[in-house]
Formats: sequence, C-alpha cells, structure tokens
Amino acid sequence: MWFDSWSDVLRVLLIGAATYIILVAIIRLSGKRTLSQLNAFDFIVTVALGSTLATILLSTDVSFTEGVTALALLAGLQFLVATVSSRWPRTRHVLTAEPVLLLADGHIRQEALRRSRLTESELRQAVRSQGTGDLSKVKAVVLETNGKLSIITDSRYGSGSALEDVHGAGEL
Repeated sequence: MWFDSWSDVLRVLLIGAATYIILVAIIRLSGKRTLSQLNAFDFIVTVALGSTLATILLSTDVSFTEGVTALALLAGLQFLVATVSSRWPRTRHVLTAEPVLLLADGHIRQEALRRSRLTESELRQAVRSQGTGDLSKVKAVVLETNGKLSIITDSRYGSGSALEDVHGAGEL
C-alpha cells in the first residue's frame, strides 16, 4: 500500500513529466480561451483534462499515446466549440448562460436574484467589496456568464452600451 516498486515510481515521474509538457503545448496551441475565466462549459473541459491527466499518470491500463490522444481530443473539442460559438452567436446560448441584471438603478430585482439562486446578502457583499456603501449609487449589478458579479456605479455608467446583451437591461 505504501510502496509497490521503484519501476512504478519511475513510470509516474517519466509519464508525468512528458504528459505535463504535452498538456502545456496543447493548451498553448488551443488558445487563450482555454485559460480564461471559466463558464460552465470551460469548467467541464478543465475538469475532464485534469481527470484525464490523473488517469494517464496513475493507470497502467492506459497507454501514454491513448492518454495524449484523449488530452488532444478534449482541447480540440473545446477549440471547436469556442470557434463555433464566436462565429455563430446563436450557438453561444446553448453553451453559456446569458448575463443577467440583478440590480437596476439601486433597486434589487428579486425575480432575477431568485432565478440566479443568489441572496440579497451576496449581492450586497459584492457591492461592498467594490467600495460602495450605498445601493442607490449603483446603476447596475450584472451576473456574468462566468458567475462573477459586475458592479457599475452611476458615475461609471456612461451610455450603458456595455449592457446591450444583458438580460433585463431594458429596465435601465
């Protein structure tokens, strides 16, 4: 249980180093989106890459070539989906959620908050963390596709053109 053989340890070291180098190369080739802030689809791909890497390292039933092929397949599929969603915006709704307006002109949108499964306390905490203590000074709070909350104060709202694709932004 604590130690089987030196050959097993050597296999993990060699396969691990080689797989690491190949994974870094695959991620660099697949583009910056692979390393960007994660939406649900990107999170799934990242978990799958990690699981595949662990299997390559620890399972003697999976050959190095099979493991590298699996890593390349996952990165390739992620690249394909990212390309399709950037070229045909309507497909993006299948893969990612749309940004949602949670607060408009200092007023919390309870229905949007409920649908997003967030609490008023979480929203207020996000506003406070941006250095604002008065909700009436906040023009909008948006739940982004990656799960982050964007806070836009009255003084930084401008024309509001950045909110064009936000669900519920017509209320501003």
